[in-house]
Amino acid sequence: MTLDGASMTEPAAQRAYTATKDLILSGAIPAGTLLSEGAIADRLALSRTPVREAFLRLETEQLLQLIPKRGAIVIPVPPTEAADVIDVRLALETASVRRLAAPDCELTGLLAELGGLIGQQREFAAVRDVARFAEVDARFHRTIVNAAGNAIADRFYLALDDRQRRMTIGSVGPRPERLNALVTDHRNLMERVRDRDVEGFERMLTQHLHTTHRLFAPGDSSIR
Repeated sequence: MTLDGASMTEPAAQRAYTATKDLILSGAIPAGTLLSEGAIADRLALSRTPVREAFLRLETEQLLQLIPKRGAIVIPVPPTEAADVIDVRLALETASVRRLAAPDCELTGLLAELGGLIGQQREFAAVRDVARFAEVDARFHRTIVNAAGNAIADRFYLALDDRQRRMTIGSVGPRPERLNALVTDHRNLMERVRDRDVEGFERMLTQHLHTTHRLFAPGDSSIR
C-alpha cells in the first residue's frame, strides 16, 4: 500500500481515485480545499490523466466540484443533507433492531462482534485517532443493519457510508475529547440490542446521532 492507502498493484486511475477519496473521507483534505490535478499526481507519482479520471468520478459522487482550469473543490456536507442522513439512519437501524428483537433471533454472535468493535473504538479514543475511530464507528452501526438480514436495507445503508464517515470526522474532529462519550453511547446501544428493547434503542440512537452531528446544523432545531 502507498502512504495514501492505494495499492501499487491497482490501475493508475483506480489508485488516484482510492487515494484521493480516502484523503477526503479521512479529513486529511478538509472541505473547501482547492485540489489541483498536478499536486495529486505528484503526491501519487502518477500522470495527470488518471487523476483527471479520478476527479470526474469523485464529482459524480458529490465529493468534488470541478473548477475549469483550476482543479476541484472538496464539497462540504450540506446541513440539510446531514439531517436527511440522520433520518434515514434512524429508520434503517431501528427497523433492523426490531427484526433482531424477535424471540427466536440468536444474538450471541452479533453481540460478540459489537463488543469487539467497541474495544477497537476505545483504543482509538485513547489516542484521539478520529479517522480510524470514524471507520469503526461506521462499521459498528452497519453491523447491526447487516445482522437483521434485510438485503435492501443493507444496500441503502452502505450507500450512506461515505457521508457517515465524513459527518463523524467533521463533528468530532474539532473536539476529539468526545470520543469516549461515543464509546459509552455505543455500549448502551449494544445493551439495548441485547435486551431486545426496540423503543429504548430508538430513543438512545436518536439522542446519539443528534448530539454527535449537531455541528452540521447549528440553526436546525431538529438536530440538537
